[in-house]
Amino acid sequence: MSHLGIGETRDLMRRGDLSVTEHVASTLDAVDRIDPDLGAFFAVAGERAIREAEAAEARIRERGEAAWRGRPLLGVTIAVKDLIQTADLPTTRGSLLRNPRPRIDAPAVARLRAAGAIVVGKTSTSECGWSASTVSRVAGATRNPWDPLRSAGGSSGGSAAAVAAGLCTAALGTDGAGSIRIPAAFCGVVGFKPSFGRVPYVPPCADRLAHTGPIARSVADVAELMPVLGGAHPGDPDSLLSPPSVRGGPARRVGWIEFPRTSPDVREVSERARAALSAGGCRVEHIEPPFEDPYPALADIVAAAEAAGSSPDDEPRCDPGRLAIVRYGRTVGGAALMRAEQVRMALRVRLHAVLERYDLLAMATVPIEPFDVDAIGPPWAADPRDLAWLAWAPAAYPFNMTGQPAVSLPAGRTRSGLPVGVQLVGPAGMDGRVLAAARLVEAELGPLALPPVSAERIP
Repeated sequence: MSHLGIGETRDLMRRGDLSVTEHVASTLDAVDRIDPDLGAFFAVAGERAIREAEAAEARIRERGEAAWRGRPLLGVTIAVKDLIQTADLPTTRGSLLRNPRPRIDAPAVARLRAAGAIVVGKTSTSECGWSASTVSRVAGATRNPWDPLRSAGGSSGGSAAAVAAGLCTAALGTDGAGSIRIPAAFCGVVGFKPSFGRVPYVPPCADRLAHTGPIARSVADVAELMPVLGGAHPGDPDSLLSPPSVRGGPARRVGWIEFPRTSPDVREVSERARAALSAGGCRVEHIEPPFEDPYPALADIVAAAEAAGSSPDDEPRCDPGRLAIVRYGRTVGGAALMRAEQVRMALRVRLHAVLERYDLLAMATVPIEPFDVDAIGPPWAADPRDLAWLAWAPAAYPFNMTGQPAVSLPAGRTRSGLPVGVQLVGPAGMDGRVLAAARLVEAELGPLALPPVSAERIP
């Protein structure tokens, strides 16, 4: 039952073939058995999840079909990244620094609960989400369900690994420079970064790069979650300015980009997605990367924001990798930061012009296979003092600087059996168009097999 989608779970519960308590209890049991070797969860809800399951089951007994009115996610199991506030579970942000326990859920969590979803636990992240791997001094390393010696990616690696292994139906992640899409690609699941502000991010981030979004095993599940998650909230001023979601018609013209350092295996697998787009009626054109790499500007913006939120008193308890970035951020002056913001604005203008010619852009989500589980990147980017800690993911971070919607979905596996993700990017506000194209690709390619570390494989 652990790899059921939202619609399948709902149908079984409606017919009486699956009880909510049975579903949640089996999920918690799978977490107990599998997660000690995976490291996806930082904390498990346990008793509260069972109580909520019992309440959901009572609602179904009393109301029948009407139980789902206003609660479309009734009984669905959800995990929440440790950067996102939860009232009933600790929020450490993957850090040994003191983090006051929140008294309320973040808006995204509150909306999921109000829709009937049951939070089964908090998933691991790197300290404050600083790296695109999931290693912290709070929870150790999150392992990839396809190969436990490899990274699950990050910083939403705990959420992606939990979904891939069938330890929840879906999960919440955050994405400030690829942190939903990179682990989705590494773990063979679907990760969606909505248009900036579409899902409130509370408390908001000063760098205005971070998005909250869902991770699931299918595009259909992501599409079901978005109406629940989206919408303005006064705690996030950017959500009040977010453009309404406009489908904008189907994607017909697609610009296919190949970034430097793409491995031959990743290139070969991602070409399957290009062929799927063509088979679905899109005119796909190979184009050169339509912008200069904005990584130096991104590094200045991120480092300055990290420094602004840190104190010298924190240094003894700070992750050494993140500390190197904080120290660099203290050297970024006002003029340098404004130059970085000018790069951001120029990138937004450039991509708007490109997306006047193309309905979508498509590319491999990450140009490399997952690296070693304890690393923060490939060998050439493994030392944060070199300030290249995210430079190995050139298809991910530019679209945080522009705020565009982007989804990563599985395109297949390499010869060594590791997943490859393909990314689709649309104009700001065109979230529906991006997800519609993703469903087209998913239908052409079909699902991946279950990973070796999976609740369905391990008795």
